[in-house]
Amino acid sequence: MTTRNHGQDSESLLRSSLLDGLHDLLTERDWSAIRMSDVAAATGVSRQTVYNEFGSRNGLAQGYAVRLANRFAGHVAESLADHVGDVTGALRTAFTEYFTGVATDPLIASLLSGEAKPDLMKLITTDVAPIIATASERLSQAFRESTWLTMPDSDIERISRAITRMALSFVAMPPEGNRDVAADLAEIIAPAIEAARIRE
Repeated sequence: MTTRNHGQDSESLLRSSLLDGLHDLLTERDWSAIRMSDVAAATGVSRQTVYNEFGSRNGLAQGYAVRLANRFAGHVAESLADHVGDVTGALRTAFTEYFTGVATDPLIASLLSGEAKPDLMKLITTDVAPIIATASERLSQAFRESTWLTMPDSDIERISRAITRMALSFVAMPPEGNRDVAADLAEIIAPAIEAARIRE
């Protein structure tokens, strides 16, 4: 029997609500014009609550970026369930959905438009380690929970880190419009997964 930690559930709900509030604000204004107090007002909490959850404005942006990266793991999990036995097809679908989401995300739009934003750029360059670590673990979990794709843990972790780095590299430089980059990446990565796959 699994015991739910209601304190953790409430914290997760609060964090999600604050990030949703930031998302809504980003559809109206640039990241450079958003303050912690704006997020607090949009979510109906105190500014101190936002600081308690994220520590700083940079922490808020990092939390948002982590959630965006984690969605890729969700796409992979869904694609594995929808493409049983087809590693290439699952990866292509997951990358396609991820690129579509990134292309329409307001924080990414803010990063790529207007004046340079060093704080956001650092999130996907020099300060990207926490995002890679969290997203890689979520992706590893998605592979472990697959009902048909089984790999040794060491290969799952190695492949998950590589895929996460590839996915994040396209945030600052979106895929070319004249190529099916999702298909290209799937064709490159699938053989490594097939080689590591344990077949019963």
